[in-house]
Amino acid sequence: MNLRALEVFAAVADAGGHSLAADKLDISQPAVSMQIRQLEAALHVPLFDGPRRHHLTDAGRELLQHARVILQQVRLAQAAIGGFSADVGGGKGPGLCGVLHLGVVSSANYFAPRLLQAFKALHPDIRLKLTMARRDEVLALLQQQQLDIAITGFPPSEADLEATTFARNPHCIVAAADHPLAGRSRLRWADLRGEPFIFREPGSATRQFLESLLQSQAIQVRASLEMTGNETIKQAVMCGLGISFLSAHTFQVELEAGRLAVLDLVDLPKYLDWCIVQRRDRALPALPAALRDFVIANAADVARCRVA
Repeated sequence: MNLRALEVFAAVADAGGHSLAADKLDISQPAVSMQIRQLEAALHVPLFDGPRRHHLTDAGRELLQHARVILQQVRLAQAAIGGFSADVGGGKGPGLCGVLHLGVVSSANYFAPRLLQAFKALHPDIRLKLTMARRDEVLALLQQQQLDIAITGFPPSEADLEATTFARNPHCIVAAADHPLAGRSRLRWADLRGEPFIFREPGSATRQFLESLLQSQAIQVRASLEMTGNETIKQAVMCGLGISFLSAHTFQVELEAGRLAVLDLVDLPKYLDWCIVQRRDRALPALPAALRDFVIANAADVARCRVA
């Protein structure tokens, strides 16, 4: 049993098939199958069963838990050692290097690349990986040690995660630029009762935030559409299909271009906190710790956005 075999095994288990794992690992499917056969021979137990050998056996499920821990410890060791690396021949002295995997929620994706670009300018030898997903998915990946660090829209309640706030995340009601309500001031929630409303998909943090606001206002709105993702919703709003509730980070370009309007609603915008999140059970290696400190020191300026 070797690390490469465990990596291939975990990839097959996570992807749900040999061909998908081969694509993820950028190797051939026969090479994946050979690694799995050799691993099963070394352990003297089948790891997958079923007609297409995609389903984990009891032994496979047990091994997967250990494989994830082992592979993550290897990644942590590489990251920690990377923090001590130096370009001795070039005379540059100690510098950060290695791979940093950051996870972000979809709204943060509108400023996270600028953050990473500024951070990489300080540490040109590092390699960056950015994963965007829903908040619950990002936190799950962090808990499974598949991310080094994450940015989410508000502090998590999970006891094994630690969050530090670094900026504010304003949320507004938006409409098409020519919408009749766009020219009115001091609107109240009651003025929105008859408007077709476009909701984010269930499980979205933005939707949860809106539903809590509507509950606090004791008001029901006409939910005419439900869509996945900020980009789809913005297009629907600009086409006049309805109004919606979005993080201001998501519509800066459309606001500048005059294609969207922020409704002047009493008590809006409402704010969440942007947080950088890490696991509590271990000290951060040098590279993600450096990113955390950089975000806390600089991200408030990078994440600043218009709300009108």
